[in-house]
Amino acid sequence: MPRIGNTLVESILSKKYLDDAERETAFVEKHRIQTLWIEDSNYPHRLKQCEDAPVLLYYKGAADISPQRCVSIVGTRNATSYGKRLCEELISSLQEYDIQIVSGLAYGIDVQAHRLALRHRIPTIGVLGHGLDRMYPSAHRDVASRMLENGGLLTEYPSETIPDRNNFPARNRIIAGLADVTIVIEAAKKGGALITAEIANSYNRDVCAYPGGIDQEYSAGCNYLIKTHRAHLIRHADDLVYLMGWERPKPKQEGSQLRLLTDSLGKDEQQVCNFLLEREQAGVDEIALHFGWPTSKLAMILLEMEMNGLLLSLPGKVYKMLGSP
Repeated sequence: MPRIGNTLVESILSKKYLDDAERETAFVEKHRIQTLWIEDSNYPHRLKQCEDAPVLLYYKGAADISPQRCVSIVGTRNATSYGKRLCEELISSLQEYDIQIVSGLAYGIDVQAHRLALRHRIPTIGVLGHGLDRMYPSAHRDVASRMLENGGLLTEYPSETIPDRNNFPARNRIIAGLADVTIVIEAAKKGGALITAEIANSYNRDVCAYPGGIDQEYSAGCNYLIKTHRAHLIRHADDLVYLMGWERPKPKQEGSQLRLLTDSLGKDEQQVCNFLLEREQAGVDEIALHFGWPTSKLAMILLEMEMNGLLLSLPGKVYKMLGSP
């Protein structure tokens, strides 16, 4: 046959790929990883609609990867205090809407979104640019481990795939394809966040961006997306909810749920809970002065309560109980 040489014939007849497949099957079974073929019924239905969807995915986690509502949050690796505050306000406000948050577990806005989702007990999926036998960056290994309990890790790459720089732009199409809407919180003129936004637009998915100062480097990309009508301008969660047409859920019996959570606390934590419930919110200095505790002791108590999803941290080192008015 024309253009079919001995090298290609040998490659076709080689059993090396069968050996590789056997090793990958053993790895998947050992680590309880789900393999999702594009024709499977449990393949993410939003992603399946994209013409360049991966034919095979590897997934490990507890969250449903085809939830009722899904939001991708992306941004710069050099997140500023402005971007982190926007991320906190957005995710804390979305807690009641039964959504899932997707991002890429990169430095900056990505990992901030995952951490905040965990804090507010929102399922969160991290899309990786390498195999599930490693974690890049390694500094996010702890976050990734916690995500397996209320979320998961997803990749199109088999084990032993290194985090090559070319994998990450390709990974971004999965981040965009999994979600109903992609939100850019901070972004420079060039970078992965803008690539993800462009891909989402090509999928006819909604894109939103937060505006920033005209002299701010990491707002330039967001301002560009808004100026060129590639993204809707949003200022807070209410703008997103209005755009997506989401109905506000019925109020939950937060008080009874809060009591269930606090019943198992120690004496010091219980005292802090009662104090904050009486005052609605209070600063670190006010709490420490009330109890006569050193700030180092109080900091450990507040951190533990925040990690358990009992506290909401507000600007200025002010705290309030989640579920309180």
